[in-house]
Amino acid sequence: MSKINVTVWNEFIHEKKEEAITKIYPQGIHGAIAQILRSEETMQVRTATLDMPDHGLSNEVLNSTDVLIWWGHIAHEKVSDVVAERVKQRVLAGMGLIVLHSGHLSKPFVKLMGTCCRSKWRENDEKERIWIIEPSHPISRNLPEYIDLPQEETYGERFDIPTPDELVFISWFSGGEVFRSGCCYKRGLGKIFYFRPGHEAYPTFYRKDIIQILKNAIEWAKPSNGPTPSFGYFDALENISNKYEDADESVKKHENLYKLEDV
Repeated sequence: MSKINVTVWNEFIHEKKEEAITKIYPQGIHGAIAQILRSEETMQVRTATLDMPDHGLSNEVLNSTDVLIWWGHIAHEKVSDVVAERVKQRVLAGMGLIVLHSGHLSKPFVKLMGTCCRSKWRENDEKERIWIIEPSHPISRNLPEYIDLPQEETYGERFDIPTPDELVFISWFSGGEVFRSGCCYKRGLGKIFYFRPGHEAYPTFYRKDIIQILKNAIEWAKPSNGPTPSFGYFDALENISNKYEDADESVKKHENLYKLEDV
């Protein structure tokens, strides 16, 4: 069985500049996620960061990526428009995209959503409870009824995104807010999953239940390998000229019949 090729992308800025975050993610958020996913026999995992040529997302890399995981926060505008469009086009062509936490403001996600994708937020070490509201969805596989995160950054509605094709999770925060935290979309041939948790100041991505969600999402978002659609002018598969001729003959017969009945 062929493996799922996963690329984990991260700005990799907080972890290099802030000591407290370096202690949590010494190899970067991308490194932590990749290391855990590499334990899966079904996945081939590599990483890419903002400071690499083409942000690590060359045509060659993207063309060989089945699912791209994206974490971004303070450097959305530093992402090249060319690379952002490249990611968008690969999603439309069938690549899966998993957008984490503040990646909802990333250029690829905004391009694919067509809205500003902003929300309310605050940092106050509040509890987040993630309710699994679609337990039969593939991304909900092997999860409990809800997941409690003792500390996370708080997001709140209105979250300016298109209505999800499928809403799998809703989060509640101890300050009273709710948030659509597990959103599924289809764009072109590709699938997109937005997953809210993952603020850099908390060790969220070391949790088994959060990693289980990522694993499930990768399986869900991987390319389906269905037929490639064609667009524009195309020739008929059948010999339609003879059908038109047959239709003309049928009309003439009916016309002659009406003439005989009128006599």
